[in-house]
Amino acid sequence: MISVRNLEKSYGRLKVLRDLSLDVTKGRVTAVLGPNAAGKTTLIKCILGLATPDSGAISVGGVNVAVDYRYRESIGYMPQKATFPENLTAREVIRFLQDLRSAGHDYDTTLLRDFEIESDLNKPLRSLSGGTRQKISASIAFLFNPRLLILDEPTAGLDPRSSSKFKDRILQFRSDGGTVILTSHIMSEVDELADQVVYLNAGRVAFEGKPREMRERTGTDRLERAIARLMEEVVK
Repeated sequence: MISVRNLEKSYGRLKVLRDLSLDVTKGRVTAVLGPNAAGKTTLIKCILGLATPDSGAISVGGVNVAVDYRYRESIGYMPQKATFPENLTAREVIRFLQDLRSAGHDYDTTLLRDFEIESDLNKPLRSLSGGTRQKISASIAFLFNPRLLILDEPTAGLDPRSSSKFKDRILQFRSDGGTVILTSHIMSEVDELADQVVYLNAGRVAFEGKPREMRERTGTDRLERAIARLMEEVVK
């Protein structure tokens, strides 16, 4: 689904991605993990076309992202903290996004119903809680029936009931053949959702494999302990 080859990205003298290569398999949930400043956000921005690599290549569904921007039509994106026009209502934001996309789209409003936020859609966004804004952001990620979901800390700020509903929807999306990239600092969530783990450190891939393989490699019984062990190995 996604191929990243020899990606390099710097901001001034700060080298963020260093000869990074990885593959994201179709129909799986791939978790991109790593400490702060490991390069996770920059990698996602490069895949989305929001940042331009200094060198290397990215293809999504066989399309070179530097050549044809239309690959983005198949992506649903949920940032860690969505920024909306504060004076608009959630319903107005959704309609605005629908107007930007192609007409006659078959919209997926499953999460809007599951989250039971109908009464909040006509309120100005500035008046909504962080958790409600997160639910709206999650619903928008699914709205246009994407083939690829990119979710950055998706359950941050969600209550346990909403988080469970959201994770169920992610797993259903995967079962239907969808592909997911997620970042998360909640290792129990990664254990529950991820088929594949990519661990970044200092802009490089330090580990790529199944969560079980990471635990076996580090001799630990929990993913959180495995990540901590990897971080210790890098420091040494």
